[in-house]
Amino acid sequence: MTYTKKYYEKVFAIEKRLYHNPLLLTLVNSINTADADLKLFFRELERIGKGDIEEKVFKESMDELWEELKEEPEFVFEDGKKIKIDRKVFKSITLKDVWKYVYNSDSPGEIEISFRSSNKKQVAFKLTTSDTHFALSKTGDIPNWLKEELSRFNVNHRFEEEGFFERINQDDSPINILMGSRAFYEGWDSNRPNIINFINIGIGTDAKKFILQSIGRGIRIEPIPNKRRRLIELYNNKEIDDGIFGEIKDFCLPLETLFVFGTNRNALLTVIKELKQEKKDRGEQISLFINKSVQKQPILIPVYKLADYPLMKRRELAKFEISKADFEILKEYSEYLNDDRVFLMNYDTTPEKIRVLRETLNNPGQYYKYGERSFKNIHIFVQRLFDYFSITPEELKEFKELDEEIRHFRNIKVYLKSIGEILKSIEMVKDYSVKIKELQEQYGKIPPEEYDKKRERIKKETVFESNRKKIRIKYVANHYYLPLILSDEEKIDYIKHIIKTPSEVKFIQELEQYLDKNENKFKEFDWWLFSKLDESLDEVYIPYYNPDTNRISKFNPDFIFWLKKDNNYSIVFIDPKGTKHTDYMYKVDGYKMIFEENGGKRKVFKFGDLNGIVYVFLKTDDINKLPPNGYKNYWFDNIDRILTIILNGN
Repeated sequence: MTYTKKYYEKVFAIEKRLYHNPLLLTLVNSINTADADLKLFFRELERIGKGDIEEKVFKESMDELWEELKEEPEFVFEDGKKIKIDRKVFKSITLKDVWKYVYNSDSPGEIEISFRSSNKKQVAFKLTTSDTHFALSKTGDIPNWLKEELSRFNVNHRFEEEGFFERINQDDSPINILMGSRAFYEGWDSNRPNIINFINIGIGTDAKKFILQSIGRGIRIEPIPNKRRRLIELYNNKEIDDGIFGEIKDFCLPLETLFVFGTNRNALLTVIKELKQEKKDRGEQISLFINKSVQKQPILIPVYKLADYPLMKRRELAKFEISKADFEILKEYSEYLNDDRVFLMNYDTTPEKIRVLRETLNNPGQYYKYGERSFKNIHIFVQRLFDYFSITPEELKEFKELDEEIRHFRNIKVYLKSIGEILKSIEMVKDYSVKIKELQEQYGKIPPEEYDKKRERIKKETVFESNRKKIRIKYVANHYYLPLILSDEEKIDYIKHIIKTPSEVKFIQELEQYLDKNENKFKEFDWWLFSKLDESLDEVYIPYYNPDTNRISKFNPDFIFWLKKDNNYSIVFIDPKGTKHTDYMYKVDGYKMIFEENGGKRKVFKFGDLNGIVYVFLKTDDINKLPPNGYKNYWFDNIDRILTIILNGN
């Protein structure tokens, strides 16, 4: 952990927004027994924190670990690639380094415990020699053995109302070690874990499943925000600046590695073997076919770059969400701390951000969006606000012709003993239009009976079924790739990366019904095409400010349409799911910030002779039921409405 944090420190000194703050995740089998695994780990944590460890023992432990690391073990999921640990850096690590990088302290000290009396599921730990917590235990309740020993520790019942666990994915989380059992881990995801430590996890069926799941939820490589691929891949794809790449390329390997340790070596070896087998048995990959009509027209997508200004320079469409009560507290707090030097001393900030903070208080409507969010702790609130001022948004770089940004259709995974029948069904449907054209050319040249038989064999849609779950394989003339695969069974598990979300399936049905009408407005365009988008594999999105994470996130609509009439070229993002609560507002705000003028008029972009406009629309069943909040123009309840807006250039 110390070794990895040292490399994170090097990267952080070059550019703060890169990578993640490393986390050590310790997962145990027992919590409340007399010799509970969590208790054993905590004892060691406490002992090292107090400095109750001989230098000789520390050195022997380091030497033992080095003997294994110097062999440069191979990565489990990347054949031939080996981990290389810098001997000089590793061997130079001291106990003082461990206290600094893991315990957030300059010197050893006793453990101090923090929790809320009303909620003891989270217990945070810090050293008495530090003001900052370093570890968190997340269990069903405070363990019995810890309750019995509370008299040994300094106990603080009044830590932040916003729990440490809820904040652990935030960039400002001080927690370096997260401890818990399988109970809390279900459904949790984070890009922070670099080390997973399994204590007494066995090799039973449930245990193996737990290890597989937790390793699968380990490190999420994200060198730059929203780009989850290794740094070298981003560099080769020209998605990161040459200068930045040159400065950090030698520091990134530990941050792009998940180190797995455990007390039961046999259990881990068994699971690693199964991981390798799982890699082989991940299902067979099949690839669908790009529609031949694509070659006739430019298929354009927007690509983005980091802006050269922080968010605080342009906040009109990415306002910080705040409750009215919190705003009043902030205002009083700012007046109380009238000396900027006090702000500088207490927060990670700059004089310019303090000036901006004070300016916003005079005109809150311009800078803040009132909502229900309440931080309850003024220090967390203020630091989060300063962090917000530092966020660098993404802006439009250019429009480019589609290359591999939509690629999910090349990665359809089938988990069946044989994929022959599915492949046969795909072949049967994919060339529907070609086969129909060829047959029409034979009309009158062959006997009617033979013509009818051939016509029956040409399928526009076919159904495949396995385990009583059906998929529909169908030819949709204007789709980017062919054929389209859909399922009415959302929980279908033998095929991946198809259309199965009910709202998406319903949208395709409505689209086909609309196309069957004689008066459909698609006929008024010279040319049009659309494609399903898969957020897990495709790289077509709209960046937006996400107040829940206080960072720039990706809005991944479910579909993209391209429509051309004369020299007018429209790119239309459609999200038929709708969105819960007010999430859609933030996503639409992200769209408006990039693709609209200040007055709300859509920008026109030039691409050669084409005049390009980008639209975004969200689906609802009844547009009349929407609240009058200024976002109504971005919703639709029928396809005709969208096309009317586009044809009128609104």
